[in-house]
Parts: sequence; structure tokens; C-alpha cells
Amino acid sequence: MKSSWSYVKLIICFFLLGDGQSAISAVRNHTADLEAAWKHYLTVDAHKNPTKPFPFQRCFKSAAQEHDLPLSLILAVARGESGFNPNAKSDRNCHGLMQILWPETAKHLGIYRLSVLYDPCTNIRAGAKYLRELLDHYHQNLHLALAAYNYGPNRIDNALRSGDIPEGAKWYSGYIYHHLGKLMHGTAVSNGSVAASKSSSYIRQKRIPIITFSSPFRAAGFYEHLRKQAPDLNIEWYRQGARRYQVVLRYTDKQSLKISKIKLRRLGLRLK
Repeated sequence: MKSSWSYVKLIICFFLLGDGQSAISAVRNHTADLEAAWKHYLTVDAHKNPTKPFPFQRCFKSAAQEHDLPLSLILAVARGESGFNPNAKSDRNCHGLMQILWPETAKHLGIYRLSVLYDPCTNIRAGAKYLRELLDHYHQNLHLALAAYNYGPNRIDNALRSGDIPEGAKWYSGYIYHHLGKLMHGTAVSNGSVAASKSSSYIRQKRIPIITFSSPFRAAGFYEHLRKQAPDLNIEWYRQGARRYQVVLRYTDKQSLKISKIKLRRLGLRLK
């Protein structure tokens, strides 16, 4: 019997030889339109809110109001940075829901104790404050603001003086736009409340890794490949640290996990 890893290698080969390459190309080419896409979002969709409830909703809503930011934007950054995990810590010394860099960015935002970054509301407020500051610095250009959120404003400013921002910074803007798109499926005009049944809540979903890549383009391409093969699978991909990008299965209970595992096995993938 083939091992689980043999199944994984087999499907990766098909992925790279087939439509996986076109998926990777699509991710790379998408960066060219990001500035326009973010501008459209701020003009047309910023007033819309996700209809599903999310962790720490009160904190997110308060931070959005305090710093005059779209709720969906702050949620998208938190979704991409930590998967809404308040205890997240990266190998780059970034902490909490919004992955605030310690100590440089944290102290810049008025936070002088590392432990404070693990308070969800404090971390969300800090991330929102930083996003507002960067948006103002880049004259409401959200593409550049997000690039600076990831790379740091000094590096982005220096890069702009040289002609263009790094590919990795462009990728990060697209990565957050991907997570925004997930949030904006099923949105409503903001009316001060978020109405949804608990059965559709992001809060109740758990995650189990399918495969980890060292390249974001490979992870994004493999994610798109699986979506084409099994559109009803509840999957996502996340950055897990430096050169670690993980495609994961999301599920709500043992029954949904069992059904999803069966579907993955039909594709040649086996989970533990």
C-alpha cells in the first residue's frame, strides 16, 4: 500500500504538470491589478460587512470605528496573518491576531510589554491604528499600505524611490485580498449588526493541515487545483511563517471531517 506521502507526491506531480502551472501564473499575474482592485474595494465595497460572525467581533468593530477603517479590511488582515488566533507567534517575532512586530512596531504603537500583545482587543486596536497610519502615509493607496504593513514603511519608501516595491510585498497585498474575498462572500450593507446563524460561523471551524509548501505561489496554486477538483471541500491556505505556506482543511465537527477525508482520499490525499 502506498504511504500518505506517496499519494501527496503523486497529486503534486499532476498539479505541476497540468493546470497547477496555470494557477501559479494566475497568482503571479494577479498582482498587476491589485492597486485597482483595492481602490475599487475602498470606493464600492468598504461599507459592506461579512454576514458570518467572527471571533472578537466587538473588538474588531470598535477598532474599525475608532480608526475609521472598513471592518472587513481589519478582519481580512487578521484572517491572513493569524487565522484569528490570538496566541499566534511567528518566527519573525510577530505576535497576536494582527501579528504586531516586537519590539519595533509595538513600541511605535505605544505598547511596551510583550504580554500585552496577547490581549485580543489591544492587538486588534494596534493593528487598526497601524493600518490607519499607513493608509494616510500612502494617500489612501491600500495596496502600498498593506505592502508596508508586511515589509515596513521604510523598506517600501526606499523601494518606491528606486522604482518599484518588492515582489514579496506585492504578493502580501494579494494574499490579504484573497482573504478579503473569502470574507466578502455573503456580505451586507453595514447597519451596526452582524446577523448569521451559528451553524455558518467561522468561530466553530477547526483546521487540519493537508500539505505545506516553501513557496506561496505553490501553496496558492495547489489550493486552486484542489478547489477545481472538489469545489465543495472547505479548504484554505495560510502563511505559517518564513517559507512555510500551508493548505488546510477546515471543518466544524467529526462528521464533516470524516466526509472531507473521504473526498480527499478520492483525490489521492490522505490525512492522519
